[in-house]
Amino acid sequence: MKNIKYSLSLLFTLVLIITACAEQEQAPTKPNILFIFADDLTYQSINALGASDLITPNLDKLAKSGVSFSNSFNMGGWNGAVCVASRTMLLTGKYIWNAYQADSLMGKKNYQTPVWSELMESAGYDTYMSGKWHIKKPATAVFQNVVHVRPGMPNQTESGYNRPLYKNDRSWLPWDKSKEGFWKGGKHWSEVLADDAVAFLDTASKNEDPFFMYLAFNAPHDPRQSPRSFVDMYPVDDIDVPVNFLKEYPYNEAMGSGRKLRDERLAPFPRTEYSVKVNRQEYYASITHMDEQIGKILDRLEASGKMDNTYIIFAADHGLSVGQHGLLGKQNMYDHSMRVPLIISGGNIPKNAKAATDVYVQDIMPTVLELAGVDKPAYVDFHSLLPFTKGQTTGNYTSIYGAYTMKQRMIRSDGFKLIAYPSANKLRLFDMKNDPLEMNDLADNDDFKTEKDKLWLALLLLQKEMNDPLNLEEYISN
Repeated sequence: MKNIKYSLSLLFTLVLIITACAEQEQAPTKPNILFIFADDLTYQSINALGASDLITPNLDKLAKSGVSFSNSFNMGGWNGAVCVASRTMLLTGKYIWNAYQADSLMGKKNYQTPVWSELMESAGYDTYMSGKWHIKKPATAVFQNVVHVRPGMPNQTESGYNRPLYKNDRSWLPWDKSKEGFWKGGKHWSEVLADDAVAFLDTASKNEDPFFMYLAFNAPHDPRQSPRSFVDMYPVDDIDVPVNFLKEYPYNEAMGSGRKLRDERLAPFPRTEYSVKVNRQEYYASITHMDEQIGKILDRLEASGKMDNTYIIFAADHGLSVGQHGLLGKQNMYDHSMRVPLIISGGNIPKNAKAATDVYVQDIMPTVLELAGVDKPAYVDFHSLLPFTKGQTTGNYTSIYGAYTMKQRMIRSDGFKLIAYPSANKLRLFDMKNDPLEMNDLADNDDFKTEKDKLWLALLLLQKEMNDPLNLEEYISN
């Protein structure tokens, strides 16, 4: 009898073990997440998405393997370093002025709310970061594996500004390593980032834990440096001057993007067509060089055996003017500076598809949480993009909001954009369907008064939703 009870007990134990093993085998494996973030990359910068004058074979391949969001926006910034606001919003999941408050607390080391990477770690992810870090909480405090932590921008030299002053001005050469910048340390920072990513993927290939990789390029931020072979791909005489080129933007001082702003000092005033062409040549070369590094990362992901269970997300923190509207920087409300490329690939994401719904680039954060099976915390303001990869067209936002310090506000809705410059008591109105390059201001055209008034009231309401500290009605008489 004793032997029978022992045998039954042993059998029951074996059944439990076999059942547990079977359940473990059937349990879904969490997907890996590879997030690649560019700096200062406008939506007009990927060949497959319409930038026919750029060479981006690896980003083209990525776009064709997933869904590209053609209307992805950053909300702006609370100071000249717009990337600080963009990245703080991304890591905290909060709208701009809520993120501003979080930024203030991070500076005092009082911010205890988990950020994106910490939420991923709590879900069992091995978190990895290398590249640009531009929020106040240290990367080493929120990622398990951190390699190169780069500053907001590469070190600058005065020779990189106010140029070129004349044709064939060679005071600055993108491949000149003596000027340091991206070359500081001897190897271009974009190449170092690719090396870092490849090394981590080699390790991850032997590890069963899911990973979350946060790879932040400084490129194509200025100083726009790259090896000479990449610059030679874009002969300056072949570079087109933007259709909306201006010698100087009429409201640049009033909107806080004047002649003294660091970004705007990159080229001489008044702007010349040649100086803009050279800046764009170097910008394009930096993008193509970055694209080559992205190709190395994707190739190693494929070789690691992890590709089939990895979602890849590519985006940028904000765009850049590079000579449009007489501007060089991103401290403005035009699409070239507010709008960015955004691509999601992997898993059951449709291939070679496009989504035109208005979204924010920071929607990436709750999207990745959903892919990882992490419940979105109540303090996260942004929304998942996954419904739009499945064909949903009704957006989460009735309008897109933009802000830059206390100098600019913007609303984009129903095919129109209204820009407000409180210091100049000025509104600008653009028909985005018929005037996508924003060249024809309709604010004083009586035929569009209804659209202007509608957007003005909507902007005032949107400010309240965003906890915007600026009272526009004190400055602008509409």
